[in-house]
Amino acid sequence: MSARRTRFAFAMRVALVLSSACCAAPFTYAQNAPSLPNNDGADKVLRVCADPNNLPLSNDKGEGYENKIAEAMASDFGYKVEYTFFPQRMGFVRNTLRDKEPNTERYKCDLIIGVPRGYDMTATTRAYLHSTYAMVFNKKPEFASINTPSDLLKLPPDQLKKLRLGIFAQTPAVDWLLANNLIDQAVSYQAQSGDPQAFPGEMIQHDLKQGNVDVVFVWGPIAGYFVKRSGDTARLVPFPPQPGIRFDFEIAMGTRHGEKAWHDKIDQWIATHQDKINTILTSYDVPLLPIASTPVASNTPQ
Repeated sequence: MSARRTRFAFAMRVALVLSSACCAAPFTYAQNAPSLPNNDGADKVLRVCADPNNLPLSNDKGEGYENKIAEAMASDFGYKVEYTFFPQRMGFVRNTLRDKEPNTERYKCDLIIGVPRGYDMTATTRAYLHSTYAMVFNKKPEFASINTPSDLLKLPPDQLKKLRLGIFAQTPAVDWLLANNLIDQAVSYQAQSGDPQAFPGEMIQHDLKQGNVDVVFVWGPIAGYFVKRSGDTARLVPFPPQPGIRFDFEIAMGTRHGEKAWHDKIDQWIATHQDKINTILTSYDVPLLPIASTPVASNTPQ
């Protein structure tokens, strides 16, 4: 595997949760819950835990849709926004939401804007985003007939067998390629990287553009953003919800277990500002699916 392939960071929260069995220690509420929840909003600061280099989600310049959602929430609360930045990989929650400022009882940050619905490392709010994985490929005459993922399988066999298919490890695309006997053509990108400058969209922005891969499989919000930035040279084909392999996931916000009042405040804001959130998401070309009407119940007492 080339050094180029291994430097890609996999910061998609969905895949981190899917691979949590091998990437994170089990969460036990009794051992890890904060004993003195201290976030009451009294100082009018929204402290957000975020990745500094993970567009379109977030960055340290405030350019991601999670940054914009945080700004909108803070404005409605009458708060200002402060960030604790840490790369979104193993140890993110431990080093942000569950870490305290030195020699104080104050946590470094109080809210993660994007976690999978039902994530057990945090308490989770109702979902505010429902999206899906997608295929992305350059606009070429030989791909003109591809309007659904299954259309890829209908290409002439000699053409199909020559394609280099970019995938991140431990994502639904791996199962899809296995099911369709295409795994031998996979160009596998490392699930997590030690390079803080790497970001998932590089797969589209660099390797697809340069012809190192022919088709890439990536989380829809990332796909939509980088396809838009490609200058109309690439196409996105989303995976619809389907039985068998699951490609669609709902995204919520994460708070510390035990902070019921704070959790409910965030949850209520989402419930009453979904239109505002959707406006932000669509401005980043996020492929959106309908959100389930019932919020998930926390799996830990609050």
